[in-house]
Amino acid sequence: MTGGRLKRVEKYIGKQTFMLTYGDGVGSINLLELYSFHKSHGKMATLTAVQPMGKFGSIDIKNNQIESFQEKPKGDGAWVNGGFFVLEPQIFNYIREGDNTIWERKPLEQLTQEQQLMAFQHDGFWRPMDTLRDKIELEQMWNSDKCEWRVWE
Repeated sequence: MTGGRLKRVEKYIGKQTFMLTYGDGVGSINLLELYSFHKSHGKMATLTAVQPMGKFGSIDIKNNQIESFQEKPKGDGAWVNGGFFVLEPQIFNYIREGDNTIWERKPLEQLTQEQQLMAFQHDGFWRPMDTLRDKIELEQMWNSDKCEWRVWE
């Protein structure tokens, strides 16, 4: 599980602030801004919050009349875990079930309850690569030079 894999690197982290990503998403996230935001609030953890693209067209209906139509809007207004974190080494104390710990369950829930988890809201490009469809779309973007996450050039 994600928490178990994270716990395995504890001995390499020491007492340093560190970054974590799942590696299954891409984004134009400015890592220096993410790190600076994390250091500015003094909490144990920062999660990058994103608003994923919708998969379907969105409509507003009133009395069976379509009031608005928007093809594949940016999510439903909800923010989700974008998979890029800045963490303090104390977070390892929240991983208590070893390899069976799911990072997104007890550890993040407890950090939230203790008000130790902050959100870095990223409004820019972000996409997951969870499905074959995602992979194909991202490869098409890459090959057409429309890859907004390629920020190092």
